[in-house]
Amino acid sequence: MKMLRWFDHLTINSYWLGINIASGILTPILMPYLVVMFMPPELKNTYLATVRVIGLSMAMLFQPLAGMLSDRSTARMGRRRPFIIWGTVFNVLFLFIIGASPLFMGSASDANLKALLGITTAYGVLLIGTILMQISSNFGQAAVQGLMPDVVPENQRGRSSGFKSVLELLPIFFVLFIGPMVGKGMIWPVIGIIMAGFILTMLVTVIFVKEDPLKEKPKGRITEQILRIIALTAIFVGVTRAAIWLVSSSGKLLTSAGSSVTTQIILVGLAGLVAMAGSIVFGVYFGAWVGIGKTAHQSKSFIWWVINRLLFLAAVGSIQGFAQFFLRDVMHDPNPPGTTSKLLAAVALFLIPAALGGGYISDRVGKKRLVAIAGVIAAMGAVILLFSRSMPMLLVSGAFIGLGTGLFYAANWALGTKLVPPAEAGKYLGISNLAGAGAGIVGAGIGGPMADFFNNLQPGLGYLVIFAIYAGLFLLSILTLVKVKVPSEN
Repeated sequence: MKMLRWFDHLTINSYWLGINIASGILTPILMPYLVVMFMPPELKNTYLATVRVIGLSMAMLFQPLAGMLSDRSTARMGRRRPFIIWGTVFNVLFLFIIGASPLFMGSASDANLKALLGITTAYGVLLIGTILMQISSNFGQAAVQGLMPDVVPENQRGRSSGFKSVLELLPIFFVLFIGPMVGKGMIWPVIGIIMAGFILTMLVTVIFVKEDPLKEKPKGRITEQILRIIALTAIFVGVTRAAIWLVSSSGKLLTSAGSSVTTQIILVGLAGLVAMAGSIVFGVYFGAWVGIGKTAHQSKSFIWWVINRLLFLAAVGSIQGFAQFFLRDVMHDPNPPGTTSKLLAAVALFLIPAALGGGYISDRVGKKRLVAIAGVIAAMGAVILLFSRSMPMLLVSGAFIGLGTGLFYAANWALGTKLVPPAEAGKYLGISNLAGAGAGIVGAGIGGPMADFFNNLQPGLGYLVIFAIYAGLFLLSILTLVKVKVPSEN
């Protein structure tokens, strides 16, 4: 069996760097900054959640479709690289729309849009650009997900996952200078950096990665599979929206009944935890069952792996997404974008070594065991965050979260690649985007309105409630590992 060089692992995973330069800048830095500019500050968490949920719903739909199409591609370049090329081209185009959104502030159409949809024109342009970019970006991401099962021997995937994790997490260091740039309103230079990241990493992948083209397209029509993916997305989003209604209704009921703040924290907070965890378990379980089809009964471990991944990512991604608003409202930081960038860079100091070392460790001590340890460490970081009122304590929290997340990224993905059929890796790993996209839909979609609800009761209270819920999600992710069965796992 061929042993791949470190350079091979690097080039196979290089496009992850471009993807995560974009997500590492857009989600925690640029998107919150623009939402505060475009919409009322007292509803900023809700509107940030809205733009993320709608965009990620598109990602949940199109990533498995793109993965399935790349599985069947007979292109001379191979199954995956053509999708990466075209995904990059359209990413650049749609980034222009996002960058142009501030130009529509104070537009003459604001009055009509506010009356019709309750939003400004600038926010509407931001929303359109985000939706379109989620579609194009996920065509490229679905393809790069299939590269590892295609070209990396199974006994080297832990190592390759370590490289993947480092390239996913390395962009955190970009925010050291991106945050101050955004704080100064330098939107177009930041957009240009994201574009360059996509283009350069796409070129590395196309030039250096060698694929064996598929000689014959798999037999059978894909119409049924497409309908299953649409149904999967509808089920998950529907379950999540029902969960949001549950939390919102419980909050309104308790407020109208004159309940104390403490009672509302306990009851609405528990409702939020049940809503997030319940929508993840039921949404993923039934959604993936529909998406996979007749062979789903053979893929229970894969489905529970997606649930484990979603519980963890919903917590860590939402903490990252709301960090800027936490600094603004709770710690009263005078430069939230800049301080957010410093915090994320400090997290990376622990996260990247853990991710790189975690890949090697997981190949030896067992991937499930390392994923469980990661959940415990990340939960400790979330608890510390609840009590953080100074930068040193905030950095301690970030260190724990970074260490846990790094270990999780390295071990969890390697675990998942052992659970998918090689011939349908693109389809299955595309379905696993229930975890990637679903994390924002659940964590931010439910957490954002909850944060605004509690902030209206007491300024800053909302972040403490949702961060406590995220700590609970970290711990629940550990319990799901019992359902993940891997015969060769330590």
